[in-house]
Amino acid sequence: MQDATIVFQYFNGLTPSQQDQFARLGALYKDWNEKINVISRKDIENIYINHVLHSLGIAKVMSFNKGARVMDVGTGGGFPGIPLAILFPETEFYLVDSIGKKITVVKEVAQSLGLKNVMAEQIRAEEVKNKYDFVVSRAVTRMKEFHGWVRNRIKPTSAHQLDNGILYLKGGDLDEEMNDLKNPYSLYNLSDYFKEEYFDTKKVVYVPVH
Repeated sequence: MQDATIVFQYFNGLTPSQQDQFARLGALYKDWNEKINVISRKDIENIYINHVLHSLGIAKVMSFNKGARVMDVGTGGGFPGIPLAILFPETEFYLVDSIGKKITVVKEVAQSLGLKNVMAEQIRAEEVKNKYDFVVSRAVTRMKEFHGWVRNRIKPTSAHQLDNGILYLKGGDLDEEMNDLKNPYSLYNLSDYFKEEYFDTKKVVYVPVH
């Protein structure tokens, strides 16, 4: 199985605590995945590239401020929220998924790593009441539908270099899907930041909201 070295290559300046948390992620997920399947069996061996580093692609586009609030919708086993919470310990992360057993894994992983900035809940995005600076996600549905779920959960006042909105990890040709949305957006190719072949077609889609 891969180890956290690949993360350290792309993100230097991590504290010993952050390095330890990233180093422990792989074994934690492997252990939990045998009890509750949140990552495909063949994919667990590639967890650091396909899941951890992929999640951290958002950090190449956006550096979250201290005290910022970020919601991860359809987090599954905790991606991209858990890796981002390790990288940004002073940002609050709220991880939601409609499937309870996945949230069980998220809570256990966060607790094992001592992540005080993670809250996880079994809830649908449309039912969330609070507002957030950014909503992050890994391709849970088409952007038009996702935008409809979360647009009212975004705070109107921005405090980052990008206006508040959606940061969405998605692959492939997105032209048709984004034209369907009829909103301004920006695409960031992850191959500009990471050299692994896995990222050749992967992107961060940024959609400002408001």
